[in-house]
Amino acid sequence: MIRAAAPAAAVAALAMTLTLLTVSAPPATAAATTTATASAAAATTTASAAADPLAALRGRQPSWHPCASGPEDAEGADLDAAGARCTEVTVPLDYRRPDGRTLGVAVSRLPATDPAHRLGTLFYNPGGPGVPARALSLALRRAAPALGARYDIVAVDPRFVGASAPLDCGWPTAGPGSAGPDRVGFDRSAETAKDLAARCAPYRALLPHASTRNAARDLDLVRSVLGEPTISYLGSSYGSYLGEVYLQLFPERVGRAVFDAAMDPDLFGPDLTATQGPAMAGALTAWATWAAGHDDRHHLGTTTAGVLAAVERVRLAAERAPLAVGDHRVDARALPQVLWTVSAGDDDAAYEEFSALARVLLDAAEGRPARPTPLLEAVLTGLASPDTGGYAAAQTAVMCADRAASRDPLAYYRDIRAHRADEPLFGPLTRNLTPCTFWPAEPAEPPTRVRNAVPVLLVGADGDPAATYPGQLSAHRALTGSRLVTLRGAFRHTVYAGLFAPRDTCVDAAVDHYLLDGVLPAHDTDCPPPRP
Repeated sequence: MIRAAAPAAAVAALAMTLTLLTVSAPPATAAATTTATASAAAATTTASAAADPLAALRGRQPSWHPCASGPEDAEGADLDAAGARCTEVTVPLDYRRPDGRTLGVAVSRLPATDPAHRLGTLFYNPGGPGVPARALSLALRRAAPALGARYDIVAVDPRFVGASAPLDCGWPTAGPGSAGPDRVGFDRSAETAKDLAARCAPYRALLPHASTRNAARDLDLVRSVLGEPTISYLGSSYGSYLGEVYLQLFPERVGRAVFDAAMDPDLFGPDLTATQGPAMAGALTAWATWAAGHDDRHHLGTTTAGVLAAVERVRLAAERAPLAVGDHRVDARALPQVLWTVSAGDDDAAYEEFSALARVLLDAAEGRPARPTPLLEAVLTGLASPDTGGYAAAQTAVMCADRAASRDPLAYYRDIRAHRADEPLFGPLTRNLTPCTFWPAEPAEPPTRVRNAVPVLLVGADGDPAATYPGQLSAHRALTGSRLVTLRGAFRHTVYAGLFAPRDTCVDAAVDHYLLDGVLPAHDTDCPPPRP
């Protein structure tokens, strides 16, 4: 449920001391002096508000407190144990009406562990959208202690996410899933999307303001309240797009910025996933090559083509009838979401786990008893669960507010059909409609056009299944002051510090050299493929 602050009070007068110069004038009466003082203060306030409509909000001093919200808040307790402090910063719901309704965004700050050599403040966003940032800031400091030593790490739960006026539409599921193999499945997914959108209708006054553009404005207001003239920034996945927008809106406020797995700024929105099918197929093929070399354990095939043929048998069986896996039934609409877990990583451990999952699905497809692995159990349970905490609703709200989607459901069906031959597995999922097709609100602003020459470092894998490499190149072209470091031959999403995928020393060195020493690579560079 949305929790928003009450409407903002009138703009407060600036603290000031008035010196009355009487030179040759007669002494003023007490009443006249009071009137003159009030008039001068009002005039000063009016001028200040006209020059900066956010002056009153910028002037509020943060009230720092422990991060744990109660005895059950383990993440907050971890932050507290690490020396973090938390606060809330008041931001406008609509920046076009700064004296209107406000929200509170939750902020954490982990102080630099080597304050004598402190470089400044590093804002961090781990991705999403819809992912709370504060708890993961501690993961960053643990994974990159050199950054934590030199920077105060600040994380902001974006508006409508985590502890920042969270949006929860009470969704019974996280999304419409795949369109399946035919029109019947597509129509079912469309009805699901329509129902999910309707459940967010009570919040239609808030939804247009869930955009990344406003989240970037919130970051800058937090920066100002914290008294930082400039910040450094590290963003992963969606956090890279948030950084791209911030860089465009506030180029003079950025010192050093790193975007890990950069998103295409010209496509980000509800239809971005339509570009991911080929990249997902590439990730699946890379895994199949690994599995073929380990056939002695999982018996999925001795060649890449043989393993992919086994996956195809699973797909065709699921289209005929749902697969029985323990207490679960995996139909053609759920299967692409299950197989999406191949994007979890490209190291031996991740491939071993996914291979065991695939073996179970193949057993079910061929009529043998099939019990889910722990990973498969978690995935299937998650698909059948409500949108606990509103993660999916918040994610959808951001994307719907960033860029308008087609309101014609059949446009998506035609696109799926056009690509069914070349994207038979993932296309019905990546090209399917979302609740944005039926969303009860339109974006308040056009998409942000990112075009600037601010220096920034981009890092990413050329086989990234989510932030596709063509999208990374699009970001590189839009950010003409950027340098791109590419991890070749890798099929992982994000590459820095091992936060969400295996770490790579070449990538880490490039990021650390820039954030700690201020040195961008002289030109675009490649890191060699990871060793098995």
